Amino acid sequence: MPGPEPDPDVSPEPVPDNDNDFDPVVVRPPGDPVDPVPRGWRTAGISETFYPILASLGLQVFFPSGAPAPGWPAPWSVTTVGLVGRDVELAELATLLDPGNTAGPGIVPIAGIGGVGKTVLAVEAGRAALRHGWFGKAVFLSFAGRGGIRGAVSPGEVLDAMLWALGVPGEHIPAGAEERAVLYRSVLARTDDPVLVIADDVSSEAQVRSLLPGEGRHKLLVTSRDILAGLDARPVDVTVLDRNASIALLDAALRADRPGDDRISGELDAARRLAETCGGLPLALQITAAMLKASPDLGARSLAKELSAGHQRLRQPGHDHRGEALALPVTVACDVSYRKLAEGSARVFRLLCAIPGPDVSTAAVAVLAEMPVASAQMALEGLFGAHLVEAVGAIGRWRVHHMLRLYAERLSDEHADTDERERALDRLLGHYLATTEAAGDRLRLRQDSATSGQFASAADALAWLDAEYAVILAAVGMAANTGRDQIARRLPLALAEYFMRRQLFDDWLTSVTISIDAARRLSDRHGEGVALDSLSSALVAVHRFEEAVIACRDAAVIFGETRDRHGQGASLTGLAGVLRAIGSFDEAIKAAGDAVAVLRDAGDRHGEGVALDGLGLALVAVHRFEEAVTAHKEAAVIFGEAGDQLREAMALENLEAASDAQQAWD
Repeated sequence: MPGPEPDPDVSPEPVPDNDNDFDPVVVRPPGDPVDPVPRGWRTAGISETFYPILASLGLQVFFPSGAPAPGWPAPWSVTTVGLVGRDVELAELATLLDPGNTAGPGIVPIAGIGGVGKTVLAVEAGRAALRHGWFGKAVFLSFAGRGGIRGAVSPGEVLDAMLWALGVPGEHIPAGAEERAVLYRSVLARTDDPVLVIADDVSSEAQVRSLLPGEGRHKLLVTSRDILAGLDARPVDVTVLDRNASIALLDAALRADRPGDDRISGELDAARRLAETCGGLPLALQITAAMLKASPDLGARSLAKELSAGHQRLRQPGHDHRGEALALPVTVACDVSYRKLAEGSARVFRLLCAIPGPDVSTAAVAVLAEMPVASAQMALEGLFGAHLVEAVGAIGRWRVHHMLRLYAERLSDEHADTDERERALDRLLGHYLATTEAAGDRLRLRQDSATSGQFASAADALAWLDAEYAVILAAVGMAANTGRDQIARRLPLALAEYFMRRQLFDDWLTSVTISIDAARRLSDRHGEGVALDSLSSALVAVHRFEEAVIACRDAAVIFGETRDRHGQGASLTGLAGVLRAIGSFDEAIKAAGDAVAVLRDAGDRHGEGVALDGLGLALVAVHRFEEAVTAHKEAAVIFGEAGDQLREAMALENLEAASDAQQAWD
């Protein structure tokens, strides 16, 4: 089956230079084990459909050094800075990942508490395996904070991403999760070069059970804070670093910036105290090292005293660690580092944990904190230097590690009034609503339409929506849960065109249901009608036609009550189309006829043409050919007057088919 023609208004960005050993890509070159990717598919097929899921999961594909890596830049960044004291674990992982070890398991879990460095270890083990030539590619998926209005990412979505990464064109990916799992194992079985899958920060066995590679040399490497005993594989336990390794990590981190910095090696007693205070947790050690790097005059002994005082302060009654007792060293290091921040950066840090979604852009932080973008950038760079935020792969996006987020949430609650947190969230959600509506408006324009809006092209609008998709979905849920019903009503509707283009039908159904509920809480009958109309389109997209009929009829009734003749006519036109799809042709003729009358009365010529064309199709189905020919002719004339060449051509094609059918019938 040929792929769709490329959209000239949508194109991937060029790949920037990458200093990593293995260039991340998100497009596999055409070839085995599946049919070649059709011409134009990269821009108009796979990327159109699956990129939001790939970005949400932080998917990256790594090839051995020197291999060609065409495609888009990876949406997520993974580094192995600070990997110290893990020789034993790396050796164990090398034995388990070696495809020549046929007795080894297909799945290799890595278990350990938060902040112990599981991700860094997994990525380094994967890179080493690629350097050995054991795998033809490694696919990295991050489950950290992934979810949204429907909760955790479903196995079906994960398999979508994996099949795409393995080179399966979108048209060959089945709808059901079980069918996708069968295809996934089949593709792996027919792949000559072994594949390594790294599933990071997994919270349940269900998230990765569908990724089990089955027989063969392929491997699944899983990191989790839980044991995941149901996967029936002995985990590689990652424990805290011993004192010597902790000191070595601190020393290496300082010397990475200043090779002559001997504050750790020159004050070993103080260094030992720092290591003990950090509890051997790499995250706490990195934050501690960041404080030393930020203040060249700060000695290890002085910082050790500050951390000890922080321990005493946070151990006092009344401090809530939210069940993260093992995270106390991280909390202490974070607390001491936070107290050194300028007030602007400290406020940004407190507000960051209130954002919806897994990460945030610099521009959104500027809106949240009500400051210029340049000031927000400086504050975030300061937090990044302090190891209090992480930079994600896309330039200008940031996230807070889940363990630091626990501390930041407490601070945010304590300063909610002084930070005007609720007003800040109103600004942020308003920003997402306004920008999403602008992006949706641009997507609905023809490609050649002139625009002076926020987005110069559909490609720009798509790029923004792709980057912010997970955040916008989370914003829908946040708005509904915090009484911001106007946002909850409008935001899903602004995404409708994007949902259709990206074929994100489950999210469409879930979010538009939230919109309907919000409209009803607001007693906004017209808004309810608009949401029901969007719901009917989503239901049609997933072939739930009987439910779509109900939604169309309810929307038409509401638009009639609110005297929105255009909306009423459009809903009746949609109803006629759904009725045709289920074979209720007489009812379809009645609905289409009503739509024509309503839209003609409203002076909506283009809408009248659409209704007439649909009426003609229903009339042909019951062999009322003369009436059908008349309807298609009128529709073609209207579209010609409006300059809508595409619909005019469709109407003329329908006219020809009706005429041919009439002749054959006669």
